[in-house]
Amino acid sequence: MSKANSATLASASPQYRNWLQRNRRDQIFVRVTQLAVLLVLLILWEVLPKAQIINPLFTSYPSMLWPTFLELLTATPQQASILSHTLSTVVATVIGFAAAMVLGTTIAATLWWWNSLYKVLDPYLVVANAMPKTAFVPIFYIWLGATLSIYGMSLAISLFVTILMIYSGFQSIDPNKIKLAQSFGASKGQILRKVVLPGSVPTLIATLKVNAGLSLVGVVVGEFQSANLGLGYLIQYGSQIFKMNIVMTAVTILAIVSSVMYLAISWLEAVVMRRR
Repeated sequence: MSKANSATLASASPQYRNWLQRNRRDQIFVRVTQLAVLLVLLILWEVLPKAQIINPLFTSYPSMLWPTFLELLTATPQQASILSHTLSTVVATVIGFAAAMVLGTTIAATLWWWNSLYKVLDPYLVVANAMPKTAFVPIFYIWLGATLSIYGMSLAISLFVTILMIYSGFQSIDPNKIKLAQSFGASKGQILRKVVLPGSVPTLIATLKVNAGLSLVGVVVGEFQSANLGLGYLIQYGSQIFKMNIVMTAVTILAIVSSVMYLAISWLEAVVMRRR
């Protein structure tokens, strides 16, 4: 803690210090409870199959994840290493995630600029967002090929929800702020840059959080269909040869990747909100 923060805390009222202590206790309670839930789930996952309450053929064991990971670290002529599979999935997810955010924000800004265009496209956007994107996997495979179809799926799953969320954020900007900017002679472009985009930062952050998971889902679904590399392919391969150790190890790595992406976005949110 810095000297300035220490001095502020020392001069704070007893009520404020008590609030800080309660807040700190609440944070510790939440973290401990989260870890306890995870521990209970892992114990149940380990115990139930070994007690034959659940068929271990379908679930594997947590204790087998690390040995399986070590086994998959070594590449073979038939199979790439698990690090190569993970890198392939992460790269495709980041590319799809970035493309969805840039393209979705651009389209949302265009719709905000031309409200008549939004009125024309609104039903099509809603229908496109509601459609099950997995139905397009074979179509993308035929159109784009084995590799690009993975990026296509990642973009398709996350793009339309990005457009709708960000456009909704643009529309929720206080109209009085826009009128004030107009009264000072601001152009529409200046209002977009100086009022709408800065005022939509919380919406943009929320969209980032949603897209992190959706982009990963799109990549994994695409890898199920056409890839010979990636965690989705590894899950498909492990299920086909009934090696649940491989499947559950790949699923665990996907959970770790999702957690890292979420933590990175949460860190970005904290940095951005401090500077606002």
